[in-house]
Amino acid sequence: MFNIRVYGILMNDKKQVLVSDEYMHGSFMTKFCGGGLQFGEGMIDCLKREFMEEMRLSVTVREHIYTTDFFQRSVFNPSQQVVSIYYRVEADLPDLPCSEQAQTYTKEEIENATELEKFRLVEWDDFSSEILTFPIDKIVADLIKKKY
Repeated sequence: MFNIRVYGILMNDKKQVLVSDEYMHGSFMTKFCGGGLQFGEGMIDCLKREFMEEMRLSVTVREHIYTTDFFQRSVFNPSQQVVSIYYRVEADLPDLPCSEQAQTYTKEEIENATELEKFRLVEWDDFSSEILTFPIDKIVADLIKKKY
């Protein structure tokens, strides 16, 4: 079974990269923004929906960056193979509630929620594959550091 994920790489005019610090399935993670493809949905529509749902942010998709070209088992469901597709996106960020510091969660937040998500802008000089959790995201981080 396949789990298709679509992610957007958003860099602002200061060359800061948007990431999501999340708590899900009992684990903390840092990843690119995006999510799962729904049946009947195209990749671009999925990406636009995810940004709107998660951040109330309308994005413009500019270019395809990467599609997984190796086997990656899902961390959360070992019976699934993950295929991730990444695009560079643009948006106006003035009203996006995000931090420039790594996000943390209080004990109370964790106890009262199954999923938490906060957004962060990472300075270009501080951005690397090391800050991301998932193997495919790490590959993409290295690619965009070389390209931009």
